[in-house]
Amino acid sequence: MEIRRSTEEVEENHVMQITGSNGIVHNMEFMPQAYLRNQYSSEIDIDEEFVSSYPLEDAPLPIFLKFEDVEYKVRNSQASSANLVKTMVSKVVTHTNPDPDGYKHILKGITGSTGPGEILALMGPSGSGKTTLLKIMGGRLTDNVKGKLTYNDIPYSPSVKRRIGFVTQDDVLLPQLTVEETLAFAAFLRLPSSMSKEQKYAKIEMIIKELGLERCRRTRVGGGFVKGISGGERKRASIAYEILVDPSLLLLDEPTSGLDSTSATKLLHILQGVAKAGRTVITTIHQPSSRMFHMFDKLLLISEGHPAFYGKARESMEYFSSLRILPEIAMNPAEFLLDLATGQVSDISLPDELLAAKTAQPDSEEVLLKYLQQRYKTDLEPKEKEENHRNRKAPEHLQIAIQVKKDWTLSWWDQFLILSRRTFRERRRDYFDKLRLVQSLGVAVVLGLLWWKSKTDTEAHLRDQVGLMFYICIFWTSSSLFGAVYVFPFEKIYLVKERKAEMYRLSVYYVCSTLCDMVAHVLYPTFFMIIVYFMAGFNRTIPCFLFTVLTILLIAITSQGAGEFLGASVLSIKRAGMIASLVLMLFLLTGGYYVQHIPKFMQWLKYLSFMHYGFRLLLKVQYSADQLFECGSKGGCRTLQSSSSFDTVNLNGGLQELWVLLAMAFGYRLCAYFCLRKKISICHL
Repeated sequence: MEIRRSTEEVEENHVMQITGSNGIVHNMEFMPQAYLRNQYSSEIDIDEEFVSSYPLEDAPLPIFLKFEDVEYKVRNSQASSANLVKTMVSKVVTHTNPDPDGYKHILKGITGSTGPGEILALMGPSGSGKTTLLKIMGGRLTDNVKGKLTYNDIPYSPSVKRRIGFVTQDDVLLPQLTVEETLAFAAFLRLPSSMSKEQKYAKIEMIIKELGLERCRRTRVGGGFVKGISGGERKRASIAYEILVDPSLLLLDEPTSGLDSTSATKLLHILQGVAKAGRTVITTIHQPSSRMFHMFDKLLLISEGHPAFYGKARESMEYFSSLRILPEIAMNPAEFLLDLATGQVSDISLPDELLAAKTAQPDSEEVLLKYLQQRYKTDLEPKEKEENHRNRKAPEHLQIAIQVKKDWTLSWWDQFLILSRRTFRERRRDYFDKLRLVQSLGVAVVLGLLWWKSKTDTEAHLRDQVGLMFYICIFWTSSSLFGAVYVFPFEKIYLVKERKAEMYRLSVYYVCSTLCDMVAHVLYPTFFMIIVYFMAGFNRTIPCFLFTVLTILLIAITSQGAGEFLGASVLSIKRAGMIASLVLMLFLLTGGYYVQHIPKFMQWLKYLSFMHYGFRLLLKVQYSADQLFECGSKGGCRTLQSSSSFDTVNLNGGLQELWVLLAMAFGYRLCAYFCLRKKISICHL
């Protein structure tokens, strides 16, 4: 992008204040309005260095991004329900009112362009539409979008998706993995299979050194309640995670948010190096320091969804000085521009015609914003459209290359092996949690002591032992159900991010998740039953013991599948917990212990309850219909089948409950997978 200056048009009788590269305001001559029409141009330099360097083995594909008259709108209910606080701030700052068509217009005709080697900064007040525009550029928002958006003069398509890296404002990295593990698993999942293991590790080492992550490479990423690396290190790790696969277009949503000035400047220096490697970098920024501001190549200033300036960041002050809008005191250029974007004119001088218009109308802020939007439409936008959107085209070989879709770098089985290792390493602290172990073993010991050497010689003793059976069923149903119901809601943001980048197949993730979690759902019930079984005096035969343990494991695995289904169907921590509590209560009441003779119009509930089938199966495994009890009573010995505890259970009725539970375990997981696929496809970060 070049700015060609015409010194003949400089008017010497006016002096302006403009901020230099050090952020201090200096005096210099300003340009008249004709300067804009003849001199300002925001050309995309289709740099031969980047174009000719492709294809090289390590060079990303150059992408020249153009966006013209981009508009975006959402329904008013959607806009307000998504984030109430942000909606209120947006209304106060941008003075936007609901549109008569029931939609709120977020973006209103944004035009611009950028290319490899450049950093484009999107600036504007909160609620102006910066993040929305960034998501549209990354292909993450497609509904209700109007306008033209091209990559190397080709519209967005699935082939572009894997060439885009997106760093969200909130760093989305698995907290229990170290920085090195995070990058290693990403490399083995995303880098092509043609690269050897040594080449992948060499690339990881190179990126760790380039982004200054050597000191924290073996430290957990952390986040939330998990102690980990600092905010600046976490942000650099997020960038490393994306540039690992050489994205051609790197998008960052407020990467300096929460960082001090020194860390933010260091981060921007890193982004400059990323851009110089041949990538197109676009970032939203709220209020950068003076030094950071002059590190941007291009700047797009957004106000109320309208563009107020587009061009070189260093020359933004010259543009507004040509409009006779000048800072009266020394100030950060970013602060000056944000004041203009919000209509605040404290310590800012305005041209006479604008002052007169403000005096005539009570809403002075609206007058300034409309003036800036109008001048952009007449002075800057036509030039941008003519030079970069009409007359400049990307080379044909780049247009062809951008349409080539990258296939999966790994087979299903290879992805499974890598992802299962990552899943297990991420969750192993939960699997082998000391508190969880103490809970299981402690409850087992307490139950064993309460039912110490229980017998079945009388009806009362039999009911006690049957009650223990039902409690064991309840304990592992609730433990497995609530252990699984929160898995997908908690990992939703990670799953959405990695699926948007097409990092792996969703089926691979689901199989790895359910199989790894099954470790805990098999290990703890087994230890539990070994303790309880012999302390409580159950039937001491090897087949009976093995079948009882297998039945408990089947109940736990079925409950796990039900929990996954409930969690995947809502993907909300709060709602998933409420639904799981309700389902557990219904299944508990219809399990066959509290109420054996359920009214006919409610009997359908018990056939949906896996607890009902699990409890019946436990009774059939543990007891025999012709076993005698009550031999010391006046009536003489009776068979167990005659006991009121087994009124609704035929102890010789076969093990059809086993097949029902197996079908339920598989069916719940199948439903969970399809629910997860549907929910994830419509989720956005």
